[in-house]
Amino acid sequence: MPILEVENIHSYYGNIHALKGISLTVEKGEIVTLIGANGAGKSTTLRTICGLMKPREGSVRFDGEDLAPFKPHDLIFKGMSMVPEGRRVFARLTVAENLEMGAYTRKNGSEIAADLERVFTLFPRLKERRKQPGGTLSGGEQQMLATGRALMAHPRLLLMDEPSMGLAPVLVESIFDTIIQINKEGTTILLVEQNALMALSVAGRGYVLQTGEIVLQDTAAELKKNKMIQKSYLGME
Repeated sequence: MPILEVENIHSYYGNIHALKGISLTVEKGEIVTLIGANGAGKSTTLRTICGLMKPREGSVRFDGEDLAPFKPHDLIFKGMSMVPEGRRVFARLTVAENLEMGAYTRKNGSEIAADLERVFTLFPRLKERRKQPGGTLSGGEQQMLATGRALMAHPRLLLMDEPSMGLAPVLVESIFDTIIQINKEGTTILLVEQNALMALSVAGRGYVLQTGEIVLQDTAAELKKNKMIQKSYLGME
């Protein structure tokens, strides 16, 4: 059974029909990516999955359980967390305090401490800046912090929304290397990313969104070979 099943969801912003029957699955242990142009509905799909938007039609199931009755914060307890677009770190809190906020649902102090060390191993820069306010970090460091904060919830499914946005190329490579490492350590990942080449390089499967609809789905290897994908998203002629 997939860890995540999205079936025929229709989401709206007022009268604007943003998602028009999106269906997708994510199996345990996978990295699955959603790619598409700005406005295609990628972030709206994540917002609907995590409950920030309620679909007018369709269903979202996590480990077979319908998520409709639950509020977004309930999903943290169930094992789903999100790295939001734009980082959204707590600017006045220190790096350490931001990370502690990610573990607010948890009680076991020794497990929290172990996960904090895991985050510092993944992102040594955060350990160096643990007493520094989150708002004073660079864009790349804030992306590390937002990712580390989400990992502190010890999720089984991690939703990532545009982790490379606004970052220098060398930092983009570092972030995607970390995504691979997080997945190898056992976390399933659903990745929304405008950098299609990098996304398809780390993912096993992908879905292509256009104006609120999935127009193509396949393995990442096959999507990279697709002429339409190459022309529209990979910069190839």
